[in-house]
Parts: sequence; structure tokens; C-alpha cells
Amino acid sequence: MVNQAVNVEEISVTELSAQLASDAPTRLIDVRTPEERETARIEGALLADDKLVKTIMETWDKATPIVVHCHHGGRSLQAANYFTQQGFTNVKNLTGGIDAWSLKVDAQVPRY
Repeated sequence: MVNQAVNVEEISVTELSAQLASDAPTRLIDVRTPEERETARIEGALLADDKLVKTIMETWDKATPIVVHCHHGGRSLQAANYFTQQGFTNVKNLTGGIDAWSLKVDAQVPRY
């Protein structure tokens, strides 16, 4: 069976910033490379490696609020689609990725 694309909800960087500042539990997943993460990162984001993805699949509640991000939003959209296909029900893609975060939320995060 071929995986079908699903309609993944988007979240803006300003909405994410407010959500992270609140008491709302949100898991922020970074799907960039370790090298990209060393260049720029959003505080609290978890780097998606094989071990983390296995942990997510095996132990996280399917209703866990998850926001996925990358550099501009393309790779993270694919990852968000994957998590949704695996039955996660509260997954969002960060519109514009870490680049938009740097431009609109935290100018201390380097652009690359």
C-alpha cells in the first residue's frame, strides 16, 4: 500500500512562540541535520534521529502535541505527514521553519 499525503496543519512561528511560552505541553521536533542544528537551533527542540523516532513511536501518546520544524518547512512537512500517518493526531508543521523563527521571533538565532 502506498502512503497517501495527508493535510497537515501549519503553525506560524509567532503562534509557536506563544505556545512554548505558555503552560501548554508541546514537543518541538527538529528534523534538520546535526550540522544544521549546530549552526542554529530553537531552544528545547529535540533532534530527530533514529533513536528519538523509535522512542516517539513506541512510548509517546498519539495525542501528544507535536510541532515539527526544519530550515524552511519542506522536510518538516514530510516528517509531520509521516507522524500523522502513524496515528499521531496533534501534529503541526512550522511554517517557514527556523529561518522564519530567526526573522520574526528570535534574531539571535543565526540565519543560514
